[in-house]
Amino acid sequence: MYFLGLDIGSSSVKVAVIDGDNGKAVANATYPPQEMVIDAPQAGWAEQDPDMWWDAVKKGCAQMWQEKPEVKDKIGAIGISYQMHGLVAVDADGKVLRPSIIWCDSRAVEIGDAAAEALGEPWCMEHLLNSPGNFTAAKLRWVQENQPDIYARIDKILLPGDYIALKLTGECTTTASGLSEGVMWDFASNQVADKLLEHWQIDPALVARQVPNLGVAGEVSAEAAAELGINPGAKLAFRAGDQVSNAFSLNVLEPGEVATTAGTSGVVYAVTEKNIADADQRINTFLHVNKDAPAHNGLLACVNGAGRMNSWLRGMLSAGSEVSYPKLNEFADQAKIGSDGLTIHPFGNGAERLLQNRQLLGQIAGLDLNRHGLPHLARATQEGVACAMNMGFELIKGLGAGTSLVRAGHSNMFLSPLFTEAFVNMTQAPLELYKTDSAEGVARAAAWGSDYYASRADVFRNLTRIQVVEPQAALQSQYQALYGHWREQLQHVLASQ
Repeated sequence: MYFLGLDIGSSSVKVAVIDGDNGKAVANATYPPQEMVIDAPQAGWAEQDPDMWWDAVKKGCAQMWQEKPEVKDKIGAIGISYQMHGLVAVDADGKVLRPSIIWCDSRAVEIGDAAAEALGEPWCMEHLLNSPGNFTAAKLRWVQENQPDIYARIDKILLPGDYIALKLTGECTTTASGLSEGVMWDFASNQVADKLLEHWQIDPALVARQVPNLGVAGEVSAEAAAELGINPGAKLAFRAGDQVSNAFSLNVLEPGEVATTAGTSGVVYAVTEKNIADADQRINTFLHVNKDAPAHNGLLACVNGAGRMNSWLRGMLSAGSEVSYPKLNEFADQAKIGSDGLTIHPFGNGAERLLQNRQLLGQIAGLDLNRHGLPHLARATQEGVACAMNMGFELIKGLGAGTSLVRAGHSNMFLSPLFTEAFVNMTQAPLELYKTDSAEGVARAAAWGSDYYASRADVFRNLTRIQVVEPQAALQSQYQALYGHWREQLQHVLASQ
């Protein structure tokens, strides 16, 4: 039997199939080949058409079936990873009413801040473990205030993964973990945050029926099976936001374990058994997933700019001829640690939670036109992203979460030895790199959720560790000095705004 994983990103959709008998990937694809469009009708806005995600799922699957036609009629279950915090509004027929307001959209910051003030910080920290901030619930309130005609037609509100689940099963459903990432979950009472919805005069009936994150939550309809080219009746058996799914993919399930990734955004995600709330709201707490175990939470530090900063630099250099990421890494390796005083703060992709939702634009400081060149720009970009992610790592440790084990997929910016070196020596924590991604990981999760696998050991028995990168005493002091300088420069920028 085979298992299908879908990873719904804002840049692309990745799909993968694993063989349940040995846990190994047999096919994978990414669609579209170029990054998907993010519409920005106004500054700080970010929207996508949810049907674009579904179209990418279908076309990605079609590519896999060309490669492995023998597996498409033997899919036992499906798992979904998806971009977090987005809002999809559908009518009673399941039709999308407006473009999805996605994760990096900043329009609802003030709405969330006003709700936090009205409800009181003590209540928010005890019950939501977060401020309502700029999350899904606040985005819904924005629609209510600014597009009342559309709001009046909403039958259900969904997260991006919930929408893909709707397309698969024909049913509007959601999960507790998903509601927590939308800041619609009351951790104290272990249910939907009715008080927040009441404050915003949002009808709780708009919240879809809850199903398990990890467990059978429906079956693929005959219509969806025909569109995907697979057998009807396959189970939907896993669904979670991308950072929860990435952690699962890396076998990060227990307190003290940390997952990190540096794709479009850079994330540090630590599992804890505690209900931890950051009063400054730089770190956010969401429900994690596990099976037949006590409920755990995930502490998430997110840098919106991260890989987006690296891709921006690559794009600027690609006029006329494309500059590859490996080539960019080669340029970066020609400069020394510290980039000869050139400093980059990679904050230019929306409101940054690490900066308490401030919209600090990307900053390049200390540029000497007579001394600095492309190698310094390339290295300072990677060092700047590593510094920003280390700031999140430090904040998580300061909140009392364990960080004894750190894992990442060997992908995106962690393909760069220089970036990996910088991250490890700033955090001063060994890093395990694995050959996997979220699409493969949620395919394994679906096998567990549908009871094809009986235990965690079964799920991860063929997870391949590529290497362990250790901090080096000779480099730690240099990278710590670099980080200190980067933080000092950041404080000057923040103080000037």
